[in-house]
Amino acid sequence: MSETSSGKERLQKLLARAGVGSRRGVESLISEGRVNVNGEPAELGVRVSAADKVEVDGRTVDLSSVETPSRRVIVYNKPEGEITTRHDPEGRPTVFERLPALTGQRWIAVGRLDITTSGLLLFTTDGELANRLMHPSWQVDREYAVRIFGEVDDAMIERLREGVELDDGMARFSDVVYWGGSGHNHWYYVAIMEGRNREVRRLWESQGVQVSRLKRVRHGPVFLPSRLSVGRWEELGQKDVDTLSEAVGLESVPVQPPTPTEKHSLKRLQRKKRPAKPAEKGRPGRGGRSRR
Repeated sequence: MSETSSGKERLQKLLARAGVGSRRGVESLISEGRVNVNGEPAELGVRVSAADKVEVDGRTVDLSSVETPSRRVIVYNKPEGEITTRHDPEGRPTVFERLPALTGQRWIAVGRLDITTSGLLLFTTDGELANRLMHPSWQVDREYAVRIFGEVDDAMIERLREGVELDDGMARFSDVVYWGGSGHNHWYYVAIMEGRNREVRRLWESQGVQVSRLKRVRHGPVFLPSRLSVGRWEELGQKDVDTLSEAVGLESVPVQPPTPTEKHSLKRLQRKKRPAKPAEKGRPGRGGRSRR
């Protein structure tokens, strides 16, 4: 295949857009011989189109939906009790069950929230955007409202800011701000640059206190809207998607409008919405503070 063929793009770019991995990760797959194009091992820099047969580890990747650059992003207010996976063998509810169906594309979760954590969860159709938002090298912070049971003093806060050795390496909060509370229960806002498994909980628990509630309220420049009730979602417009993309060095591409089939599915989905649980009295909803 000619690298100057019109209408073709670099293989690693299309595979990243399809959610196979970051561009660097895809380049590693190609170098390891795990990617084939039309039955032959792919080479770095080769250009392809949806007409070419592309396989990763023997699995065919459909490039038709990502050949024309487009980008959609959903903000979802995840309730406790849902898991961030497409299918659960135990039959537990998943975050994908409430999302609108797509035609020729799929929603990619930007990171995860564990089953007992609620709040902001982003979804996008752009795999490269998802990978950049999750990768530590882009320094995209996440902010959480966290309710702590136990005594917290200034020395503990300082340790959490400076760094604590966990079983998978050093971790720290980039910011810790007291919000309020009474007795042994107090709310804090914390910001963190990584998204390691249960990292916020493990940081607090390393200091001998218990996390009794945890809610993500911000991911990079995107805040959880106060109008968005638990279990609901809304799609970002062009301006907000561009702001999010610019935060990780991506150029603006058009936000694809829903197809007529998707609009019909959306109306049915909205009618079938499960009632959201009432918010706990006195519980913070979103950060609402400026980025640090």
